[in-house]
Amino acid sequence: MVIPSPGPLSRDAELSPRIGAIVVGVSAGAINALSVLLPALPRELAVAVIVVVHVSAGRRSLLCDLFRARCAMRVREPVDKEPVGAGTIWFAPPDYHLLVERERTFALSLEAPVHFSRPSIDVLFESAADAYGSELLAIVLTSASCDGSAGALSVRSHGGTVVVQEPDTAEAPLLPRLVIAQGSPHKVGTLLEICDFVRATVEGGAP
Repeated sequence: MVIPSPGPLSRDAELSPRIGAIVVGVSAGAINALSVLLPALPRELAVAVIVVVHVSAGRRSLLCDLFRARCAMRVREPVDKEPVGAGTIWFAPPDYHLLVERERTFALSLEAPVHFSRPSIDVLFESAADAYGSELLAIVLTSASCDGSAGALSVRSHGGTVVVQEPDTAEAPLLPRLVIAQGSPHKVGTLLEICDFVRATVEGGAP
């Protein structure tokens, strides 16, 4: 596969001047990747960070317990119709699709899995793109599933910003490579570069 080369990971004029929410999609290799990204986010980060990790149906998710001890930001799972609160890392509950409604409230759905996954990255990204438009920042991390590629296209088509983990640094590079190949990302970088980019973009400064 020939992967087009995106620009360097830095904030520039083509990106939205304001970020209202961040969505993160990750699957295989999730714990290691999120253990770099999420603890690096400062307590005062004034946006919601909404994360979908593929978790097997029927299993209790330990993600909130694990990351609550590691992160400066609040960490929790949303309930249906709850407002999308800023300053919080939200994990999709296992076996539910997590959506963001136009009123910027959460919705939980038991609709059919997408690419064998519920929660689905595509479902979150597409619904959040409708709700936030150009104010959405989507982060695509390591994954061995194609779930998330359509969602990244939707974020891009709504004027949002798409950032992708450099495939050579991902434990499972399939999804990052797909998203890059389809031309969705504005930026590609290592996990540490993505951390710096997020902080700089949300805070409005240069990375």
